[in-house]
Amino acid sequence: MGPDAVAFFLGAAPVTRSADTEYPFRQDSDFWYLSGFDHPGAVAVLRTDGGPEYTLYVEPRDREMEIWTGYRPGTLGAKDDYGADEAVPNADFREHLPDLVRGARRIYHVLGRDPEIDALICRTTEQLRLRSRQGIEPADAIIDPRSIVHPMRLFKEPVELEIMRRAAAISREAHAAGAKFAHPGAHEFEVQAAIEYTFRRRGARGAAYTTIVGGGKNATVLHYVTNAEKLRENELVLVDAGCELEGYASDVTRTYPIGGRFSAAGRAVYEVVLGAQRAGLEQCRPGNTLSDVHDASVRRIVEGLVELGLLSGDVDELIGNEAYRRFYMHNTSHWLGLDVHDVGSYRLDGAHRPLETGMVFTVEPGVYIAADDAEAKPEFRGIGVRIEDDVAVTTNGCENLTAAIPTEPEEVEALVTER
Repeated sequence: MGPDAVAFFLGAAPVTRSADTEYPFRQDSDFWYLSGFDHPGAVAVLRTDGGPEYTLYVEPRDREMEIWTGYRPGTLGAKDDYGADEAVPNADFREHLPDLVRGARRIYHVLGRDPEIDALICRTTEQLRLRSRQGIEPADAIIDPRSIVHPMRLFKEPVELEIMRRAAAISREAHAAGAKFAHPGAHEFEVQAAIEYTFRRRGARGAAYTTIVGGGKNATVLHYVTNAEKLRENELVLVDAGCELEGYASDVTRTYPIGGRFSAAGRAVYEVVLGAQRAGLEQCRPGNTLSDVHDASVRRIVEGLVELGLLSGDVDELIGNEAYRRFYMHNTSHWLGLDVHDVGSYRLDGAHRPLETGMVFTVEPGVYIAADDAEAKPEFRGIGVRIEDDVAVTTNGCENLTAAIPTEPEEVEALVTER
């Protein structure tokens, strides 16, 4: 932040679902990263201008409200349990804000989230500017603090990686539980229910994102979340599900043969995707880029699609003209952390960002053949396969956090048929 600066971080507020009901509270990821404070309506103030370095504005203790909505740490808990140097009732924040910015030369604040606070900061700095002849200097910059916080979040510390390993272990158990329901006549939501039950039973908050369970042609819809149809024999079911543990996401996709045996066409597509994922994983090491991971996966997919007769022509030409995007239309990787699509730039100075130790991301190639693709061979229509793992870059290579969740065809079949 530099000297003579103040930063404001707004915690999340409850969000209305309908009428007088609310969605389950989920703290803002940046606020959680900095404070660990998991209660609504809070503001964190960080200062380098001589005042208290870390102040939390929080909901005060209120016995009547706590009867309805649960425990509040209050100002005492904010100091004793969350390490704040100073804690103040959150109702006082707007009144205090002009004094907080008065001596700052730089203000760190995300504009656009709270128009009232934005206006108050702008109004105060303008009033100070009008008093410049009295020797009072306003801040000369309002800076987005995410420019500091998001690069920090991109590199996971050992304690963060350990949480993500635990999240991966819970997701492994959950996928095993869900796979047992991948049988003809079961519903997609039964697979989802088994997975999410396991998340909660093992101590996770729940799903890190809306669970995807797509049987048959539904697997060709990238973000299919209806999860309402029956599973049918000789088809595949794509399951994209990961838990959230202590704020951190896991993100795992496996594709299971319904009933426990791959059809010839299903296995052929599956092995193309598995080969593509392995090719991508081989590129996961310091100095390479996510573009290298993607390019390796794409090449293997194109080679496989040519072998299956779904594409024809020269592999390099098919890659160059992106003919494969008819069957593989998304990128292979994204950052992973407190958000499932986590923060962090993908480029530096216009070039693809080199991978470094501590970065965590997904490797998730897929092939999706639309059920109404009249140009595709009939036996492949309506097949969708994705295989996704979570990878942490290490000094010499990478650690596959979700490697214990089977991907070998025979092991995947065994998961479905285990009782």
